[in-house]
Amino acid sequence: MLDSPYAAIMGFGRARDADGRLLLTMDYDETKGGRPGFLHGGAIAGMLETVAYATVAEALGADDTARPKPINMTITYMRGGREQRTFARATIERLGKRLANVEAIAWQDDPSKPIAQAQINVMLARN
Repeated sequence: MLDSPYAAIMGFGRARDADGRLLLTMDYDETKGGRPGFLHGGAIAGMLETVAYATVAEALGADDTARPKPINMTITYMRGGREQRTFARATIERLGKRLANVEAIAWQDDPSKPIAQAQINVMLARN
């Protein structure tokens, strides 16, 4: 997921938090701007979706051939993202053979003050 053309264009970086969980980073540039002084909501949504899929792929392991496909995604924007580095992480609420339910959050200065969160239901397509 993080080697996709979209992730490369958006400039997503990979990091780990203190607990070893996957974090996505995104530095601000003018191509990600929305209204003056703020990050575009689409950039935030794309980041949340990417971190969710990457977290599911990591949980499945390299040997699993399942491809995550979106069923539903609901994003709640809580505050405007400023023109600065943004972080995102995801938590898998349920991981089954065919479905995964994931919650993702994005923040800038403080993870306890998210700028957006997403609830994502993913179908795991297997051959």
